[in-house]
Amino acid sequence: MATIGFIGIGNMGAGMARNLVRAGHEVTVFDLDAEKAHGIEGAAVAETAEAAARGRDAIVTMLPAGPVVAQVYRGSILPHAAPGTLLIDCSTIDVETARVLAGEAGEAGFAMLDAPVSGGVAGAEAGTLAFMAGGGEAGFARAEPILNAMGAKVVHCGEAGAGQGTKICNNMMLAIQMISVAEGFALAEKLGLSPQKLFDVSSAASGQCWSLTTYCPMPGVGPTTSADNGYEPGFAAGLMHKDLGLAMAAAEASGADVAFGRAAFDAYAAMVEAGEAGVDFSGIIRGKRELS
Repeated sequence: MATIGFIGIGNMGAGMARNLVRAGHEVTVFDLDAEKAHGIEGAAVAETAEAAARGRDAIVTMLPAGPVVAQVYRGSILPHAAPGTLLIDCSTIDVETARVLAGEAGEAGFAMLDAPVSGGVAGAEAGTLAFMAGGGEAGFARAEPILNAMGAKVVHCGEAGAGQGTKICNNMMLAIQMISVAEGFALAEKLGLSPQKLFDVSSAASGQCWSLTTYCPMPGVGPTTSADNGYEPGFAAGLMHKDLGLAMAAAEASGADVAFGRAAFDAYAAMVEAGEAGVDFSGIIRGKRELS
């Protein structure tokens, strides 16, 4: 078992840290909100990020944005971690920052992985997350047992930044698919069709996708989802908007044609601007139904 420092005990980080404790790892946690850190039963609580980083076999970070990750790594982790500590950043940030930090970590003698996740808060609590990892083979081999304690699927996607790149591509596809499902149900409602019958057909036909069969945005249809709980997240629209912004920046930098991705970005921007950043991203169907 490993000694692990975990920095960032938010909605996702809390469940991930708990699963590391359950797996038998010796976990020390830190969050700016001390109450959240003290909520991880079985983990030690550090008073500072530097204290969480010192003397560990591995450090896991789960932070809200690239600038925050860079600040924590440059100010608290790289100067204070023990030589040879494995660094795993599970935040969702831009590809360029992930690559730059991996380079700085390598120059300081550390192996670092960018390993963002998919699966939401429920997956974090259940230990069923999917991890998309970028970094060297040796670092990935060391990280894999730790990631397996928090997830059900771990994929090595390539060198530094590949995990972040894979995550933003995945979430762009997810956003587009969720909007397509929302519009399909809104049209069906306008035509007087049964939402349940549409689900029964499409979930077994060519319209099937995760946004329909697993996370249907229409209340009372299919498995129980956020839609059946007043669109409580889940995965908030504000976070989807952030991830789509990262995808748009990557598309601009690489010259990729992402017209439908841009439309999805604009749609979630409208949700955020309407004060619905904290609504589950599947709640985009509400606007579609109202407009219809």
